[in-house]
Amino acid sequence: MSYSGWMGTLQFIRDNLKFLSAGFLLTFASCFGQTFFISIFAGEIMAEFDLTHGRWGAIYMVGTLASAAVMVWAGALTDRFRVRRLGGIVLGGMVAACAFMSINNSVWLLPLAVFALRLMGQGMLSHLAAVSMARWYVAARGRALAIASFGYLVGEALLPLIFVSALGFIGWRWSWGISAMAALALLPIMLMLLKAERTPQAVAEENQAVGLGGKHWTRNEVLRHWLFWLLVPLLIGPSTFGTAFFFHQVHLAEVKGWTHLQMVSLFPVYTVTSTIISVIAGFAIDRFGAGRVLPVLLIPVAVGFFIFSATATMLGAVIGVVLFGVSSGMNATAPSAFWAEYFGTRNLGSIKAMATAVMVLGSAIGPGLTGWVIDAGMNYSDQMAWVSLYFLIAAGMTFVGIWKAERGLVRI
Repeated sequence: MSYSGWMGTLQFIRDNLKFLSAGFLLTFASCFGQTFFISIFAGEIMAEFDLTHGRWGAIYMVGTLASAAVMVWAGALTDRFRVRRLGGIVLGGMVAACAFMSINNSVWLLPLAVFALRLMGQGMLSHLAAVSMARWYVAARGRALAIASFGYLVGEALLPLIFVSALGFIGWRWSWGISAMAALALLPIMLMLLKAERTPQAVAEENQAVGLGGKHWTRNEVLRHWLFWLLVPLLIGPSTFGTAFFFHQVHLAEVKGWTHLQMVSLFPVYTVTSTIISVIAGFAIDRFGAGRVLPVLLIPVAVGFFIFSATATMLGAVIGVVLFGVSSGMNATAPSAFWAEYFGTRNLGSIKAMATAVMVLGSAIGPGLTGWVIDAGMNYSDQMAWVSLYFLIAAGMTFVGIWKAERGLVRI
């Protein structure tokens, strides 16, 4: 059935509401392990355990690096098992991770708590949502990914405001306990939505979508292809420095002379922008292909970071955050669609797992690296100007790689 245009998209949503809702739920649940949420409690955690920015960043880096290593293996499980089964296990793991963070009293166990939160949230829950949408849908793949990403965007808009406002009343430990209960409440809903889900193998056979050279690539073949390595700076950049932006939200508020609540009030602006752009990007991917969207992905955030670095006003911050949100909206859909479009869907889980591991690696490097630089005397606001240059270089590498690879793509 064709789902072209806005009316077709509404029909697509109605016809696939259960599966799309499951994708939304998975990305929303991932928020409890995302940097923007964990960093809400950065000030309280550093005070509780007597940590500097650098030491807290190092702990975060160790836990996240470990989760990236495990993702290479765990992410490939989506090629073998239903999302319903894996999702139930991972969501249960998220409940345990939040509960553990709420009761942990040892600084030596903090890396383990971070590892569990990052593996379950940023790693597996996000991965499950992206792989399922990219595999289940072909012609409407971009829109399916955009709709699923709304869960993440809704969480990003609401959770910081709710928990920052409540932090003074319930404390950071009770906040994590409530997060555990919220994740637990989502578990039966997800199981109900995916009651009729088919196996990944059956879906792959029915929704055949080949990639470059008219074949389904294996993960080892992708790793040996030059295109993957040209795209690594794009994959790792947003997660490295975008993660650092949210991780150092308390620090940025202090540098700019804002309250923490003023800083997190920018997040809904970012979220609304990301939401709108993810939908537009979804349509663009379905019509023109992910390869046409990917090269421009980093341009807005490059400009946005430069503006945010230079400004001392909330208006300038809003402009910077809006541009950051434009890139994030494209990033929510384009990379996941790209792997299916350029390398096929048969081994999508293992290929996407490697890309997710690279992204998680970046999110591990970001807080640690930028935290050390902060301790050395350069605040993150000043660092963002240099990050802009990195984004422009990565965008150029992506453009060259896609331009060369386009000649070998077999479109369906």
